[in-house]
Amino acid sequence: MATIGQTIDYIVAAPTWDERVARVRQIPQRHGTDEHATIHADVARLLYVPHLAPDYAYVPTSGFYELPHFQAAYDKLVAATDGFRDVTVDRLAASIRAEPTVLLPLRTMTGLLKKEFAWTSKLVAEPLGMKPLSESKVDSMERSGSPTSAAQARVAAETVDQIMQGGLFGDPPGRFKSKQDKPDTVAGWLSVRGYAANGVPYAVFLHQRHYGGPFRQVLDAASELRGNMIENAVEALFTEHGIQFIRTGSHNQAEITARFEVTVRPTPDFVVYDSSDNLRAMLECKLTNDGGTARDKALRFERLRDESVRLGGVPLIAVLGGLGWTRVNDTLGPVIRDCDGRVFSVGNLPDMLTVSPFPTLLSKS
Repeated sequence: MATIGQTIDYIVAAPTWDERVARVRQIPQRHGTDEHATIHADVARLLYVPHLAPDYAYVPTSGFYELPHFQAAYDKLVAATDGFRDVTVDRLAASIRAEPTVLLPLRTMTGLLKKEFAWTSKLVAEPLGMKPLSESKVDSMERSGSPTSAAQARVAAETVDQIMQGGLFGDPPGRFKSKQDKPDTVAGWLSVRGYAANGVPYAVFLHQRHYGGPFRQVLDAASELRGNMIENAVEALFTEHGIQFIRTGSHNQAEITARFEVTVRPTPDFVVYDSSDNLRAMLECKLTNDGGTARDKALRFERLRDESVRLGGVPLIAVLGGLGWTRVNDTLGPVIRDCDGRVFSVGNLPDMLTVSPFPTLLSKS
């Protein structure tokens, strides 16, 4: 009977991915069940953790949140208000009506989210007998400069003005303070003019990042894009190399069941098939930077493994991302077990094409 160390060395020394898969599958033959978890965890630590990419190191690109869009709106606002010297409600309303995107820097000054600004406009509009702005209207004005009526521009201007005057929300309770109690708006338009003219001390700039959370807005707004990062990479790889696949979703669950007899719900993120329409592989993508979440997500692969066995041993493949999977004992180790070692990340995704069944499915063109 081999020792744990010998089996780990044996797996690590596998010359190819297919050989690694074969050696991982031999663990039950070489060891009792009480040693399996230790072996899977150590193999995970040695062979798989180094390839995990920390997705927190990247920020999605989104034109609305990039500097050029904001700078253009800001420059128009500065010009329209004479460097924030003319900030009467009439001037603000005329500026917003002429160029609705200037609402973006104005709202940003207030420290309110779009939905918060829209709700605040209700507090302002109702006493004036006017209609408030919806969150979608605020978004379209800021994002694309959607046509804005005189009444809408007036409500936006009145809302900004009352917030900047500091009396709209009343005194903060207890240990709270107003969102306008920040360096650039603590003295209303006076401090705005000062910062606009003289610049922001770097310490103040960094403190605001520390205080507000670095990249929080763009990360929240692009959460779906981040969530699809791995799936998009897999789809691009398959498309480039002529692999026949279906990316699944709520819209095609029934089709996957009828066509390939995959009954697990939800279906795997990808099903791969050959020219005869035979199911050849199932692939699941999971991204998380939290160990507890990774532990919960790992249970999904156990269910998929059961489905793989039910379907006659269709290969199950995992593509993982995020540092949550570095918690190997109850996250990555079990996934390696359930996928027989067929576990990849965005960093080594092309290696997946060397693992059966992909070499036989690659486009010959």
